[in-house]
Amino acid sequence: MLLYLRLFKESFSFAINALTNNKLRTFLSLLGVTIGIFSIIAVLAAVDSLDRNIQDQLSGLDKNTMYLTKFSFLTTDVPRWQRDNFPQTDSNDFDFIRRNVPDIAASAYLIFGSPQTVKYESETISGVNISPASNGIYDIDNIKIEEGRFYTEPESINGAPVIVLGYSVAENLFGNVNPLGKQIRAYGRKLTVIGVIKKMGGLAGNSDDSAYVPANFVRRFQSGGINGIPGAIMIKPEKGIDIGAFEGVLKQKFRAYRGLKAGDPDNFFVNKMSGQTDQIDAIIGSMNLMGWIISGFSLLVGGFGIANIMFVSVKERTNLIGIQKSLGAKNRFILFQFLFEAVILAVIGGLIGLFFVWVVSLIASQFTGDFEFVLSAGNMFLGFMLSSIIGLVSGVIPAISASKLDPVEAIRTGM
Repeated sequence: MLLYLRLFKESFSFAINALTNNKLRTFLSLLGVTIGIFSIIAVLAAVDSLDRNIQDQLSGLDKNTMYLTKFSFLTTDVPRWQRDNFPQTDSNDFDFIRRNVPDIAASAYLIFGSPQTVKYESETISGVNISPASNGIYDIDNIKIEEGRFYTEPESINGAPVIVLGYSVAENLFGNVNPLGKQIRAYGRKLTVIGVIKKMGGLAGNSDDSAYVPANFVRRFQSGGINGIPGAIMIKPEKGIDIGAFEGVLKQKFRAYRGLKAGDPDNFFVNKMSGQTDQIDAIIGSMNLMGWIISGFSLLVGGFGIANIMFVSVKERTNLIGIQKSLGAKNRFILFQFLFEAVILAVIGGLIGLFFVWVVSLIASQFTGDFEFVLSAGNMFLGFMLSSIIGLVSGVIPAISASKLDPVEAIRTGM
């Protein structure tokens, strides 16, 4: 055991000396591995950070939540002309669903609208995403109130001119002034602020730049033509029920309500949150795969660089190898000497690459606001292991060729 430890120690010392004696060559070899490790870990860290922020954003939503509307959120086989002729989902549909479909934990009627300009005295904010929705949205979106309250069911039914602001909207409009009870203008009309939503941050921070108003308030002055205002019914089923059976009952009752016969196709879509999250997971997986493929070329170049440098190193030190073997050095000593040199090169390059990823992650987090760019311990360990494997694979053939040199021929060739 001690013999092997001594062998490792001496081989390691020889490898370090060889690297320090050829600083330019070492630097060029490190550069290839550093770029490779930096590329792949940076891509993986970016994708992981994006995935984590998306999951944080969706964490408050039940994946079984459904959107009943004339639009399909995912790709569909229904022709465009047919979808365009579907009737809009309106408040009457919502009232029917709420009263006749069992096992509903919460439901809401939502109107799709465009970003609005919000004003308070001299302050103006444009592009605010105001969601006209019935008060059931409070439970479905898992809204958390920082100040004040959310609008009640009577306010929702009566279309009261009230508004609940996102954190950033309230902060930009009012600064340090208490916004509760203040009147602002949106849709060209006066609205009373009754609540402010807690700051979310991250990708979920888009709710910080949004607001909620009763859907019936908007229905008073907006008209969507023949098919009505574009909207959707949000449905959150009770926990523990069979989602497939629930969806079947929902479709059956709504088809009967719309007068559809047995052979008629649905003139609506039931979009599930689970389908959207599955699509997001698939996109994240594809991004990871593309990151591996693109960064793999950088790693390949780094590996070839180390292998090339090691072959050159063996060629230059052929005479020294012959002398070492003539003095009794075993093949495994020569093998470990060059193998250690390759692994040390790769590991140092990998660590430098990880350091640069860490620096970039800190800088990126500063410039991306609430988006948190995270370099996880798993990615750091992966980078270390990858660099070690690159060193082993790149150095094993030069090391074997060096260990099998004949001492006499090696000395003669080196002279």
